[in-house]
Amino acid sequence: MRDTVTSFDQIRVDRPEYTEVAAEFGRLESAWKEASDTTDCRQVIREWDIIERRLSTWMNLVDLRFNQDTSNPEYKKAREYSDELKPRLTDLSVRMKRKLIETPHRVELEAIFGPQAFALWEADVLAFDPKIESDLIEESKLEAEFTGLLASAKLPFQGCTYNFAGLAKFHVDSDRQVRYDSNTVKWQWFADNAEQLDRIYDEQVRLRTDMATKLGYEDFIGLGYKRMKRVDYDQADVERFRAAVREDVVPLTVQLRKLQSESLGIDRVMFWDEGIFDPQGNPKPQGDHDWMIERATEMFDEMGGGLGEFFRLMDQCNLMDLKNRDSKAGGGFCTDFPSFGLPYIFANFNGTKGDVEVFTHEIGHAFQSYCSREQPLADYLFPTYESCEIHSMGLEFLTWPQMEKFFGDDAERFRQIHLIQSLLFLPYGVAVDHFQHLVYANPTATPQQRHEMWREMEATYLPTRDCGELPHVPMGGQWQFQRHIYLNPFYYIDYTLALTCALQFWVSSRADMTEAMESYVALCKRGGSAPFRKLAESAGLVSPFTEGSLREVVGQAREFLGIALV
Repeated sequence: MRDTVTSFDQIRVDRPEYTEVAAEFGRLESAWKEASDTTDCRQVIREWDIIERRLSTWMNLVDLRFNQDTSNPEYKKAREYSDELKPRLTDLSVRMKRKLIETPHRVELEAIFGPQAFALWEADVLAFDPKIESDLIEESKLEAEFTGLLASAKLPFQGCTYNFAGLAKFHVDSDRQVRYDSNTVKWQWFADNAEQLDRIYDEQVRLRTDMATKLGYEDFIGLGYKRMKRVDYDQADVERFRAAVREDVVPLTVQLRKLQSESLGIDRVMFWDEGIFDPQGNPKPQGDHDWMIERATEMFDEMGGGLGEFFRLMDQCNLMDLKNRDSKAGGGFCTDFPSFGLPYIFANFNGTKGDVEVFTHEIGHAFQSYCSREQPLADYLFPTYESCEIHSMGLEFLTWPQMEKFFGDDAERFRQIHLIQSLLFLPYGVAVDHFQHLVYANPTATPQQRHEMWREMEATYLPTRDCGELPHVPMGGQWQFQRHIYLNPFYYIDYTLALTCALQFWVSSRADMTEAMESYVALCKRGGSAPFRKLAESAGLVSPFTEGSLREVVGQAREFLGIALV
């Protein structure tokens, strides 16, 4: 049974006290011990799931509020309390999961709930022990410090002061000097704060490595994969995929950058030119926030599949925070409140085409979450991350026919640029992943050595990159703006795996949009009830780990863009 609300402001969850939660789990453990058959076990799991949803709702709400205003003392205090409590709650949860996976009724329960839940629980058991509780608290504090540091940035430009999201629109200005000057301001901030940024990451790497050692892993890579709940592919699969990107995509990106330089009328695409593809500037939405919401309502109504009704719910219940403002954390994300069966999206609009991209991306996550709200377990509300990103990136492509609503006559330019940037992203995404593997395989490396590792990744995957004389980035510092590296280790290859699948949705939608939408909605409804490969297969998608799958979608993209293979 879910709680019912009509507005985000009505969502309330009492702050959990450890002793009370521990008592609830104690009663569950006693009931589990006394369970004599599958029916009894099933009832205990249902009661446990209600508690898990409630705790998740509280933690997500605390985290969201902190991101909405990182300077608010009350929100910071609540985040600190959550950081302290979370490892202790994890201990209670893992103790329960250990009992679940060891039950003699496992076969019968897998028939009821599916084997994926037990695979996920096994991963959680292998990723935690009470001996790392204090380390997890310290890790959360370092992550909060990094988020707060970036959110506090005051960047002076053209007589005004901006945060990173606000400054970003100047990075794609049609005036090349404006692009260069705004990038100089951005990266000078990183140069000025380099010591603190290096210290935070150095402490994170050492802390995460220490946790891995305590749990019996050779390094953090093994623990990191367990934390990401990768249950149907491993490091070798990821390495093969990265190799496929180097072989099939990197040569194409060299061609794309050459075409970009010709379009812009410049000799060479420099770092500050990378985000712009037309001398008149990238297309922009033709209205403000409220206008965008109106156009989105029309778009989703026309697309069908339940998207229209869902988006009206999101709007009417105030489940979106999309405007940029001071002290608001950067980036965009989707979270959820499982006790209420509602998602929430967070973004920072800045007047660029990225507003449409991040908006449709996060709505994809939110729609999947809402479609999955009837799943029997909290673990199935979202799938693992690489599957999650299929829903978000897939919706970006499925909304293509609707882009005239936002860009008017510039819609076709938007589609071309969106596809080009998607292809250019693939090598960058695997570079971030490869970099993290190097970092955690060499945890005693100095900050300078890590910057050299990033330069090696740029040379391998981004061979056309030229940072000129900008502050910080020529020395291998660009990775420090990639929040996932600090906040979600090994969460980045997921975007590239999902993009390979999302491009398949794009291909199928060009042939039959109705069929593509039906497959997409069905995939959303499956939630996290299966691992990545099985979910992809169920939607008629070819796994990115299948030989030639990447080559096929890249070939389709080449054809669309009119770029011959050389």
